[in-house]
Amino acid sequence: MDLKQQQSTRLTAAWPWISTLARLGLAAVFLISGGLKVTDLAASGRAVNAYDLMSWETAKVVGAVQPFLEIAVGLLLLIGIATRLSAAIAAVLLVIFIGGIISAWARGLQIDCGCFSKGGELTGGRTAEYGLDILRDVGFLVLAGILLWKPRSKFSVDGLLLGER
Repeated sequence: MDLKQQQSTRLTAAWPWISTLARLGLAAVFLISGGLKVTDLAASGRAVNAYDLMSWETAKVVGAVQPFLEIAVGLLLLIGIATRLSAAIAAVLLVIFIGGIISAWARGLQIDCGCFSKGGELTGGRTAEYGLDILRDVGFLVLAGILLWKPRSKFSVDGLLLGER
């Protein structure tokens, strides 16, 4: 076996572990994000409303549903069932989140994105750090992309169902 074949064999063996790290990392992101919001759904609705993209009534509904959706996606990723579908849902959510942040930035809004907090308008002279928020979410989107490309991972229900060790 030549060097190129050895490297290819090593990379093939490493992918399930890389996907496992991506799956568990993305699960943690969604579980933490949803868990921080689920205790105060009114604040979650206010955070969505701060983006000024929809009516207050719609923002309240979105804000109430979003934490449960994030927790559901996080749990699916954590146990590793329907991994590719869960990663696709996570990717769609992340694209929506990135779009919302870009929209707020472009319109000059000074809000906390609400990704890992109660969100809302910034006070006390604080300024938004939209560039960092977007970079962070793009990093999470990369994790989802890894799972879309290579969904097979270790310690997953998918693996058990497919008879993998």
